[in-house]
Order: sequence, then structure tokens, then C-alpha cells
Amino acid sequence: MKKKFRIKKNNDFQEVFQKGESFANRQFVIYVLNKPAQGYYRVGLSVSKKIGNAVMRNQIKRYIRQAFLELKDGLEIDKDYIVIARKPAADMDFFEVKKSLIHVFKRAKIFQQKK
Repeated sequence: MKKKFRIKKNNDFQEVFQKGESFANRQFVIYVLNKPAQGYYRVGLSVSKKIGNAVMRNQIKRYIRQAFLELKDGLEIDKDYIVIARKPAADMDFFEVKKSLIHVFKRAKIFQQKK
């Protein structure tokens, strides 16, 4: 994922947390903030130490990034997304992560399946 598509700074995270909307299922919480002038979407990831060791946390982050890359055509642009992984995400493979993220996106009404 290219640098311009990432959220890294604490100020950016806090802005999305405070001004954005949150949607959740058992595995993930997603915060969404509308940024009309941006022209592309950005993604921030948060995976707590409660979920597992560094290897497990990095694996979950890789799965989430790959799911975003595969689903990018169906996602709305001009938004910032923050994905927070919950404990059950540690036991999931890539396809389960992707399916769970699609579920949350549909709950948030930010995803349209492309045909």
C-alpha cells in the first residue's frame, strides 16, 4: 500500500476517532470519516498487543491491507478508514478476514459489490 494511502500520524487518527462514525462486528471496528477534497481513501490500522505476539499482529495487518487492495474498487473514495482488530481476528485466515471486512463495510453502507 502506497504511503499516500496510509494514516500514520496520531493527529490524523484522533480526527477520525472524534469526527468519524464507527461500525463494528465481532472481529473488527471501522471508523469512517468523510474527506471530500481528498480524492482518494486512506487506511489506518490498529492491532493491539492483546491479540498476540508481533508475528500474529503483523499477519493480521497484512491480511487487512490485502483485503483493502482487493476491495478498493467497491469502496467509496474521499474517506479515511481506521480498522481496529478485535481478539477473534487472531484465529482467522485471509478469506475470513476479507469476508468479515465486507460485512462491516456493508453495515456502514460504504461498499458496493462490483459485478
